[in-house]
Amino acid sequence: MFPDLTRDDVFRLETRRLWLRWPRLADAQAVVRLAGEKAVADMTARIPHPYSPDQAERFIFQARRSNADGESLQLAITPKGKPNSLIGMVGIGPDPDTGKPNLGYWLGTPHWGQGYGTEAARALIDAFFAYGEGDEITACARVINPSSRRVLEKCGFAYQGAGLSELPARCGLYPVDHFRLDRRTWESLKTWSHTGFIPEPASVEVEMDRSLSLAS
Repeated sequence: MFPDLTRDDVFRLETRRLWLRWPRLADAQAVVRLAGEKAVADMTARIPHPYSPDQAERFIFQARRSNADGESLQLAITPKGKPNSLIGMVGIGPDPDTGKPNLGYWLGTPHWGQGYGTEAARALIDAFFAYGEGDEITACARVINPSSRRVLEKCGFAYQGAGLSELPARCGLYPVDHFRLDRRTWESLKTWSHTGFIPEPASVEVEMDRSLSLAS
């Protein structure tokens, strides 16, 4: 799904306010504290509440392995000037049901309402289409999560309808809204505002020191 460029943990993306980088084991404590909060976990399909340190470490190991295999790209959202301070995650990986590339993201509650989710999602979407050969990305959000829906709409996703979806961490079927973004639409939206991905080669830093969607 992703090319060799993204399969090394030196890979990162730059936006106006953020660095998006591979998750590290040192992020586990922040993942437990932020993703494990009930308000965050309840809006996702796979984040449990409470979230144990062992579960967070397994998630990070799995994310890094999938990144290295090119099966997905899961990136830690960090503010510029604080690259070691994880505030959320954003990723694109195969949907468990359809196998299609699926966008997921979450942000810790202290960082809600500041546009970070949209900024991070746009950057990863741009990287997916710019560096890969995929033709579409899917996403979904719980119907009780209008904030996630707004993020997807700001990123150019089109509403595909509602339905019931299994949320494993929630132990049941729940109503969700389904969305889709194709390459042609993305190409028509490449004039996104300055909060999006910086499409110059310098936006991908290679250093030798090495909010809330259901897919999360």
